Parts: sequence; structure tokens; C-alpha cells
Amino acid sequence: MNSSRRTLLKAAGLTLAMIPVVAVAARNDGMRASMKYRDTPEGDNRCANCNLFVPGKTGDAPGGCTIFPGDTEVSPNGYCVAWAKKL
Repeated sequence: MNSSRRTLLKAAGLTLAMIPVVAVAARNDGMRASMKYRDTPEGDNRCANCNLFVPGKTGDAPGGCTIFPGDTEVSPNGYCVAWAKKL
């Protein structure tokens, strides 16, 4: 293998190594079902104004919930029976 090909392969390998690995979104479907979670609000009650909601990076981005361990796809406009008014 000549040096220019070796250099190209090293550069390609480094480039691939520098691409960030995107975390796969997680859902806790079992807990969602037991808590009757849905992606739509119940009147004025929504995840965004629930004390258990953990907001995402931006206002409209999905977040988490202390009731759904490991779940990162909770909609701010969602609702479940565990809803508790934010203090």
C-alpha cells in the first residue's frame, strides 16, 4: 500500500470517528400504558405544567418524566393520570 492511500484511509477513519453518535430516543411503553399516557392534553392539564415533567432542550422538544424512568420522548402537550400541578 503506498503512503498516499494509507494517508487517505487514516483521514477517512479519523473523520468517521469524529462523527457524534446520536443517542436513540427511549420510550417506556409499559409505564405509559399503565398511566394512560397520551400525546394530547386533558383540558388545561398537560405535561408542560406538571410537577413531574422534565423539560427537553427547547420548549417544544420532548422531555422526560419522573414517572417514566428512561423515557426521553414525553411530549410537553401530553397527559397521563399521574398529572400533578406544577408548584
